[in-house]
Parts: sequence; structure tokens; C-alpha cells
Amino acid sequence: MFRLIGMILFGILGVYVGERFAEFSDPRNLLYYQILVGLVGALAGLILTPFLTTRPVKALRVVLSRVSVQTLLGGLLGLMAGLILAALLAFPLSLLPEPFGNILPFIGALLLSYIGVMVFIMRQNEIFSLFRLNLSARSSGEPPAADHSRTILLDTSVIIDGRIADIARTGFLMGSLLIPRFVLNELQFIADSPDSLRRQRGRRGMEVLAQLQKNATLPVRISDIDVEGVREVDDKLVILARQLRAPILTNDYNLNRVAELQGVAVLNVNELANAVKSILLPGEALNVNIIQEGKEPGQGVGYLDDGTMVVVEDGRDHINRNVFVIVTKVLQTAAGRMIFARLAEKHEIEEMNR
Repeated sequence: MFRLIGMILFGILGVYVGERFAEFSDPRNLLYYQILVGLVGALAGLILTPFLTTRPVKALRVVLSRVSVQTLLGGLLGLMAGLILAALLAFPLSLLPEPFGNILPFIGALLLSYIGVMVFIMRQNEIFSLFRLNLSARSSGEPPAADHSRTILLDTSVIIDGRIADIARTGFLMGSLLIPRFVLNELQFIADSPDSLRRQRGRRGMEVLAQLQKNATLPVRISDIDVEGVREVDDKLVILARQLRAPILTNDYNLNRVAELQGVAVLNVNELANAVKSILLPGEALNVNIIQEGKEPGQGVGYLDDGTMVVVEDGRDHINRNVFVIVTKVLQTAAGRMIFARLAEKHEIEEMNR
């Protein structure tokens, strides 16, 4: 349909061009030029119409499907602001001498429209947060409080881990959680995996996501925003975090390192878990259940309630038993905390039981 319309329009344009050409060259061959150039125009319309209509429209639809409603609205507001400012400057610019008086108003409109769109898109989170803050303050009848809200990007690993649901429930996180569509797609891919373990982890992630959405204290948004030309999910997250100036919430060590190297703020759940563990000093006593052998001869290994590994010297003979131990060294690593201990002496046990 578009090709037919384009062929007719280009054919009419060709007839008009042929008529003008015949007037300047040979008016006696007017009909010849009209037919010839008209046919060339119709052929050109038949070939060029898809490149001028169908393909740009399809490309525009793809772009619009990947852009969030908030981004579209921000761009529209920026365009309106730029055009209003350009209209205010158009009259004084038109008073300039020729040719500046004719050119500068048009150039100013283009430039200010572009700047308005870019500024509003880049600062859309702050702008819409300000609007939400003012509306909530008016509805409550109270003066607006300081805005500490922010957008926090979630990766797949922290959703599967599950602890984020408990952290969100405590109210320690401020702002809103943003889950890009490509993260949700990766989670769905894991949930549909033929491997039973991966499938179980993926379905657990879906359950955690449902819990997060039911949590009224921390808003959760799923966005269709995407990063063009990038395939890896981690790379997309880092680029998106830089664009939105938002931190990434994760427990993936490699993603943590890559993001920090590129100047992106990272909220690591494992680091948070290590930070809230109780502090143990050398010389303190513990009661621990030794469950397995250690790497070194004679060692036994147990775990505290928070998952901290306790390596007990000469604890191999006490496997599957609860024993009192004395802390000798606490080692903090990137993977977590490890405690080294020795078996408590008889008199030390008696002192602990007093």
C-alpha cells in the first residue's frame, strides 16, 4: 500500500519536474519529458518508499518498545520546555541584521529543543521524584521532607539469593528497586532450565520477586529499558547503572569488581552480612558442633548460626559433637569471615560453666 502511494506521488513529482525541464530545454517535447521523467519518478518511488516509510516506522517502534514510559514523558516535557524557551528568544533574535535574524531563531529552536530533551531524560529520576514528593506533601497536608529516595538496580544473583526480601522488609533500604526486563528474562531462562538445580534456583528467584512486589515499604519496578549493542547481562547492568547514576545491588563478586572499576556504586549483600555479624576476639569462648574434617591433619570444622566457618585445631576426634573452643585468630577474607580456634582446657570449661 505504501509503495503504491509512494509510486503515485513520485510519479506526479516526476511529471512536474519533466514539465519544468521541458520549458527550459525544448517545449515541443513537453509530453515526452513528462512521460519519461514521470516513469523514472514512479520507479524511484516504488524502490525508495520502504526506506522512507516502512523501515523507519519499524525502527521507531522497536525503539519505543524498549524505552520506558517515564523516559518518553521526560523527553516530551523537555521538548516542550525547549520550544517555550525558543519561542521567548525568537523575537529578540529576529531583530538581528540579515541573515542572522532569519537563521538564528530556527537554529535556536533546534538547539534548545535538543538540550531540553537531553536534560529531562538524563535527570528524569530526580524530576519525577520531585513531582511525587510535592504531590504526597500536598495530599498529606504536611511540609515535604528531605528526599532520600533513589533507584537501586537488582541483578539476577541477588534475587535468587533471597536475602534481599528480608532486607527490604526491615526498611533499611531507601528508594525503589528497579529490575530491568533483561534481568527478568535471565531469571525466567534459569527457571526453565533442564537442569533441576538451576531450575529450582530460578523458581526460587521468581518467588523472591513476588515477595518483593508484595512489600509495601519498598516500591519495585520492572522496566523495559535496555542497552543497545550489548549482550551480556552484567555489562548491560553496569552501563545502565552509569546512565541512571544508580547503585547495583548484588552478591556477585565478579560483577562487584567490574562495576567498581567503572565507577559504579555497588551494594553487596555478602558485605552487609559480614558487617552485621557479631564481633569475636581472640580468647573468647564458643560452643560449636564439629561436623567434618579440616584440610590440615587433625583439624575439625564447624559453623556458627550465621554461617561463619570455625576451624578447630585437634578437633577431628570430636566430629558430630558439641565442644567448647577458644578463639585464637579471626581471618576476614573477600568470601567472608573464618575463625580459628583450639579446644578449651578443662579448667577453662569449668570457668565458663560457673
